[in-house]
Amino acid sequence: MDLRNIAIIAHVDHGKTTLVDALLRQSGTFRANQQVMERALDSNDLERERGITILAKCTSVEWHGTRINIVDTPGHADFGGEVERILSMVDGVLVLVDAAEGPMPQTKFVTAKALKQGLKPIVVINKIDRADARAHEVHDAVFDLFAALDATDEQLDFPTLYASGRAGWAVANLEKDERKDLTPLFELILKHVAPPKAELDKPFALLATILEYDPYLGRVLTGRIETGIARMNMPVRSWSPDGTPIEDARLTKLLAFRGLDRRPVEEAQAGDIIAIAGLTTTTVADTIGAVDLAEPLHAIPVDPPTLAMTFAVNDSPLAGREGTKVTSRMIVERLKREAEGNVAIRVTESADKDSVEVAGRGELQLGVLIEQMRREGFEMAISRPRVLFRTDANGNRLEPIEEVQIDLDQEYAGVVVDKLSQRKAEMQDMRPSGGGKMRIIFHAPTRGLIGYQGELLTDTRGTAVMSRLFHAYAPWKGPIEGRRNGVLISTANGDAVAYALWNLEERGPMFIVPGVPVYQGMIIGAHTRGNDLDVNPIKGKQLTNIRTTSKDEAVRLTPPIQMSLEQAIAYIDDDELAEVTPKSIRLRKRFLDPNDRKRASRAAEAAGV
Repeated sequence: MDLRNIAIIAHVDHGKTTLVDALLRQSGTFRANQQVMERALDSNDLERERGITILAKCTSVEWHGTRINIVDTPGHADFGGEVERILSMVDGVLVLVDAAEGPMPQTKFVTAKALKQGLKPIVVINKIDRADARAHEVHDAVFDLFAALDATDEQLDFPTLYASGRAGWAVANLEKDERKDLTPLFELILKHVAPPKAELDKPFALLATILEYDPYLGRVLTGRIETGIARMNMPVRSWSPDGTPIEDARLTKLLAFRGLDRRPVEEAQAGDIIAIAGLTTTTVADTIGAVDLAEPLHAIPVDPPTLAMTFAVNDSPLAGREGTKVTSRMIVERLKREAEGNVAIRVTESADKDSVEVAGRGELQLGVLIEQMRREGFEMAISRPRVLFRTDANGNRLEPIEEVQIDLDQEYAGVVVDKLSQRKAEMQDMRPSGGGKMRIIFHAPTRGLIGYQGELLTDTRGTAVMSRLFHAYAPWKGPIEGRRNGVLISTANGDAVAYALWNLEERGPMFIVPGVPVYQGMIIGAHTRGNDLDVNPIKGKQLTNIRTTSKDEAVRLTPPIQMSLEQAIAYIDDDELAEVTPKSIRLRKRFLDPNDRKRASRAAEAAGV
């Protein structure tokens, strides 16, 4: 069968997965009466809840005798490691751009990788039916972006379609063409994307690009067959990228993508994207091939991590009450399994074996990993994220710098520029984007952006949208002021009492409600001043047997601040931890005993930290 392999790339929320839904529906992959969830490819619970794509996934549609393998990719820069590998499996890319927002940082990041590999793009300007759509301006902005990314003349001569993924239509000419279905997009893919070069006479070779775990099949590796033919039960050998043999095995299961399903096939030819089961140690970036294959295939290097967190065993007094997986061995095994399939994550064990350092691309990527683990029953203590520094040839310290794009109402521009300049950010561009909106671009150190998302939403009344993208390593920008307020720390173990919390409210906002278990060293609220304050949240009202004419005052508490996982991780300071369990997120001091905290503080002062 005639084949095409294509990846869909775009910034988050520009409509990739919704467009794939429309392609699947129109190609007849679903029955007319079949009930299908919206965003069918977002199969992961977290993806459906957050409305984002986290894992790259393959699907295929059939159009007039041609099978089109489509790879849906994540839109967040934090999951860019997924996208970089995927591009080696395809022969063309569909660059999806929002008709109102235009090309955004993640569009730039992935498009640069695709153009570098020589892939020819098709541009789809989506969400044309938006009231604030500006299709022709966005088309010019896409051309300017491609030119800035050093695209070749052939790549700059890209075809453009205007579409509405939700309504399920695409047209080449907005004024003249009838808006009825996605036939123009299917025809353009067949015409513009080259079929894969099928070298069937060479030995079988496949580069593993996606690793997942199936409850029935075990480890499943997905990749594109570069040369030869794969047959069921054929003997194969796997090699690491440096040419070291890993294991010999047989292809016990060969699965091809048909719509949303993976179906067993007897054989698959060069150019097709398939999934293989039966290999126990082969992982992402390894080559699987015939035993007589001469050399492994080249794997694309992935950009290194920029942030690290420490995952430690939960040693609080409430440890083990809510989770089922609490030992360091379980935590280390789970993280190592994650690092196998996720090439953008790096796991390093500590010398004492009680904690693990996990390095990744950003707060969101690490936050999603922690959320997945807590849903699996893990209990952990998580440290504040810290950036990974480098040193140059002269011994100077370098730190990661990110390109930050913020879209906001004009009235909030002043406060945002002021706050980011305090965090050592440098403004690169500031321009109106229509409708009373501004688009401001900064180059900011990663450590200055930790925890800024919540502050930005507060400053702009929840109207600003921030997009971040790794830019480069640059000389250290100097000290950045951390959290200004101290915290309220519990001095007792027990259940919080409403009367005690009511008396403490004047000291600052609370993080807990009455009846919640607390322990010595647990953070129960924010202090209005810059220092930490030890308080007793379980102290009840003194009762006497003397009658009084005055009535008791009703205890009315202000609703507490409920922090999400990402907010908690961004809020904590260097001497604090977030205790994460399947049911709760608690904040605590690293040293629970106040005497230990004082000793650690004196030691830090003596060391000049």
